[in-house]
Amino acid sequence: MEKTSDKPECAQQAMDLLNCVTQSPFDQDKCLHLLNVLRECVVNKKVKKFSLADQAQPETNPSNKKP
Repeated sequence: MEKTSDKPECAQQAMDLLNCVTQSPFDQDKCLHLLNVLRECVVNKKVKKFSLADQAQPETNPSNKKP
C-alpha cells in the first residue's frame, strides 16, 4: 500500500539536517550522517529541487517593496 502525505519528498530529512547544523555544540559527524541520509533520499525519490512552501516572488508581493 502506498502512503500519501502532504509533506514534500525528503522534507523530514532536509529539516533534520538543517536543525543539526544549528545545534551547539556542532556535531559534524551527526550532520554528515544526516547529509548522507538526505542525499540517499533525493536520489531514491528523484527529487530535482527544493523550495520553501511560503516563498513568494518579490515582484509579486507588494509587502516586500520599500517605500
